[in-house]
Amino acid sequence: MPVAESEAGAGQGVVLHPADPSTLLAHGIGSQHDLPISPFYAFAGAFAALFVSFLALGLLWSSSRFRANRSGLPLPAGLQRVADAPATRTALRGLGLAAALAVLLHLLLGPDDPSRNPAPGAVYVLLWVGLVPASLLLGPVWRLLNPLRTLHRLLSRARRRPPAAGRPLPARIGLWPAAAGLFGFTWLELVSPDPASTTTLLIALTGYTALHLLLAARFGERWFTDADAFEAYSGLLARLSPLGRRDDGRLVLRNPFHGLDATPERPGLVATVCVLLGSTAYDGYSDNPAWINAVQTSPLGRTPAATLGLFASIALVATLYCVCTAATRLVSGPHPRPLTAFAHSLVPIALGYLIAHYFSLLVIEGPRTVIMALGTDNAPEPSPPLGPGGLAALQVIAVVSGHVLGVVAAHDRSVRLFPPARAVAGQLPLLALMVTYTIGGLTLLLN
Repeated sequence: MPVAESEAGAGQGVVLHPADPSTLLAHGIGSQHDLPISPFYAFAGAFAALFVSFLALGLLWSSSRFRANRSGLPLPAGLQRVADAPATRTALRGLGLAAALAVLLHLLLGPDDPSRNPAPGAVYVLLWVGLVPASLLLGPVWRLLNPLRTLHRLLSRARRRPPAAGRPLPARIGLWPAAAGLFGFTWLELVSPDPASTTTLLIALTGYTALHLLLAARFGERWFTDADAFEAYSGLLARLSPLGRRDDGRLVLRNPFHGLDATPERPGLVATVCVLLGSTAYDGYSDNPAWINAVQTSPLGRTPAATLGLFASIALVATLYCVCTAATRLVSGPHPRPLTAFAHSLVPIALGYLIAHYFSLLVIEGPRTVIMALGTDNAPEPSPPLGPGGLAALQVIAVVSGHVLGVVAAHDRSVRLFPPARAVAGQLPLLALMVTYTIGGLTLLLN
């Protein structure tokens, strides 16, 4: 698993070597550099898609059409019985725990070299990136695979205590712990001096596990739903899954927009989505030679400077969103929760960014990680499924599609909350936000 080197570092007065920590800024195990397509066509197509969508919605979409968890085509009862069977859930929990133990053994006994140890790839690729397609296809799968839940259940059984027993979790906490956890993980991946080191990963994973098990012992199993970074991450992406559950518990096939509309408006939701957006944006420019040169020569030191860069990227995304939602409230009228009311519209944008930035990483480094874990000798090197042009087109389509879906979700929520005469006008600040995010996202990709 060779670490990618900057192709333009020498032009900036910085010579990067494979062992240099700055080469690990983009990912914990390296990055994929994809060739761009014409910026003119990319920006022209993006603007056309956004403005045509906005005009069509304003003219043709005058009432809310999404019904959250109240709609969907029921799947066969036999399929639901299998999905909900205790044996199925026990098998999935066992699979998650076995995978976690395998990663732990590789960290303890394997070489401290990501090209020969599959543990870094398991964490940064199979878990972090692999949860994107898994959650989109199957729903919030990490809730069943989560080894922390399984360990908590085993410890609760040893204490002869129900897993759900514990103090009530204050409602004001919401998703704030998950947002903090996501920030910590992205810091580990994108900023820390040696993210692929077995020592670094052991310390981070051990600390994360101990903290969550202690808090779950205090607040019960619900703590993982509200506070575990990966459950929140998987749960948000699963809102766009065609598989879901109605309010009556029935497993259904649904329009993904219905699931997105059901996103709970909770404290910390905006922060969680903005961490996803901002950290992915930081990943887009963190391997730029000018930025690498800046952090290497910063008087603060590389790690503090990179930490400030990551935080500034997240803060910028959050500030733009807050300003635009405040403007929407001024135009459309008062609303008790202006920030969280439209936060769900950022989820498809985050998904588009994740696909654009991590698709090539998953399809190349994912199989390589599995090959290493299986100990397969003389296995062929995984090759990209798309050429440079096709991959660049996929990236642009993912970013633009995410923003168009965000426009649709925001419009439907607006016509539900505000009078018809003000609903469309109130979308102008959010449209400006989508355009701004699109310009930023495409600029990072095309540069």
